[in-house]
Amino acid sequence: MSPSSMMRWTSRKRQVTDKPPVVTNTTPLITLAGIELLDLLPHLYGEIWAPRIVLDEYQVKAPPTEPDLAQASWLRVVDDVVIDPALPLLDAGEAAALTLAQASGARLILLDERKARRIAVRIGLPVAGTLTVLLRAKQHGFIAAVHPYIIQMQDQGRRFHPDLITHLLEVAGE
Repeated sequence: MSPSSMMRWTSRKRQVTDKPPVVTNTTPLITLAGIELLDLLPHLYGEIWAPRIVLDEYQVKAPPTEPDLAQASWLRVVDDVVIDPALPLLDAGEAAALTLAQASGARLILLDERKARRIAVRIGLPVAGTLTVLLRAKQHGFIAAVHPYIIQMQDQGRRFHPDLITHLLEVAGE
């Protein structure tokens, strides 16, 4: 199945929307799973697309206690994403996610890594990170506050510039 074609049905025979997809890289999946908020993604964005390599990276990097995304009904895994050779050097999951987002005309790509985010912006892709997912979740009433989750993410080893955290908390009204 070509990632650039907007299919009416997925391989699981679920009808999908005609809206362009939201594509994800591995880190937002691992981070949200680590703070037990992975279910925010389908609530906020509907079906999420990920290249097969992203699912494979998740299965290897996520602790065994995290959800098995191979069974997630909201995740569409796209096989055989041919990485755009014009992309600068990135890890395989980032490069595949960027390629899939470009090929599918994604309405959003979820990326946390700075270099991949800069490249996405340079090639014209709308980008959001895990912190944006948390902010949207609060704005939609799915979570009461973002700050406790930021602390959990930092405890997992995620690093954020203090100015970014200050700005996010101001926007969130915390």
